[in-house]
Amino acid sequence: MRKNVAILGSTGSIGTQALDVIARHPDRFRVVALAAGNRIAELAEQARRLLPAVVSCANEADVAGLRTALPTGTRVECGAAGLLAVAAESGAEVVLAATDGAVSFDAVFAAVERGIRIAVANKELIVAAGELFVAAAKRSGAEIIPVDSEHSALFQCLVGEPAERIGSLILTASGGPFWTWEKEAIASASLTDALRHPTWQMGTKNTVDSASLMNKGLEVIEASRLFGIPADRIDVLVHRTSVAHGFVVFSDGNVKAQLAPPDMRLPIGYALAYPDRLPGVDRIGSLEALGASGSPATLAFERPDLERFPCLALAYEALRRGGTVPAALSAANEIAVAAFVRGEIRFGTIPQVVSAALAGTPDEPLSLASVRAADTRARALAKAAVEARLATPAK
Repeated sequence: MRKNVAILGSTGSIGTQALDVIARHPDRFRVVALAAGNRIAELAEQARRLLPAVVSCANEADVAGLRTALPTGTRVECGAAGLLAVAAESGAEVVLAATDGAVSFDAVFAAVERGIRIAVANKELIVAAGELFVAAAKRSGAEIIPVDSEHSALFQCLVGEPAERIGSLILTASGGPFWTWEKEAIASASLTDALRHPTWQMGTKNTVDSASLMNKGLEVIEASRLFGIPADRIDVLVHRTSVAHGFVVFSDGNVKAQLAPPDMRLPIGYALAYPDRLPGVDRIGSLEALGASGSPATLAFERPDLERFPCLALAYEALRRGGTVPAALSAANEIAVAAFVRGEIRFGTIPQVVSAALAGTPDEPLSLASVRAADTRARALAKAAVEARLATPAK
């Protein structure tokens, strides 16, 4: 029996890699719905090739063109209604949530409330509303399977283990392109510098977040929400070769680790196939990918320097404060990174903008309404911080 799969964010990095996994296993999966933003030509090509029942784009202006380009009978929607149709009304058994930002929150929550498995690759969803999301899944019986390599690693290490025996969680980080740079050099780094990731191929925002270690800070918050572990029991270690993705330290002192080549198709495939594993990788090929044939992959680890990478410290602060503060962190960081990409602020100004937004975020109870309000407020505060720095050129 093939699993019906819907993909939110089908033209992005995770979405296209998921489609590659699915294409390699046509006997295991069938794509029933696709949603994307503004890459209409790519979305149309995917839909013509895969023949999903439902396709959604971001803008009403693109709907007519898509209908013309796709086979008769394909349901074409847009906006929030389209995302809802893809996630909750397409007959999907697994929804891959791979959009950026908060655009798909309502659609993913609707799918969870219907008991549909979510393969989650949307950091903002778990960071901003993870407690609500996990609680909704528990009520409906929906499975949440993480797709991020680090959280997939922890998930795999925890299968079959009692929650009360978890001592601590350890996430690994590549360290990004600036791991050996001095603080002053990092602060003035260019966009080209920030996009030179040592091991992973990702989109612009995630690559910049990796350079600042905000990506890892957001993952700390995700790990806390997904696995119910507080901030003081989650650590980060820098591991430059990105072979070991996560560790679980148990109450008896034993440690489990998950190792794999730095290839996002592996955690994607695991999330889609769970509790099974996909076939196709032979023993020798896997060992060679991990460095057993003499490649330079090593198992060396270092602690991150929070003075040089203050974004990681801000993420821990947001997690400890809780409530809507993580939502504010994520939203403000989006604004700051976008301003850096446009050349409006320096790389070193990103944590300053985020810090300003957190300072203006009150501690308040968590609900979807308060998450949305915190997101809106943090974006406004971050934009004001960016504009203030534009009005006062750096000396």
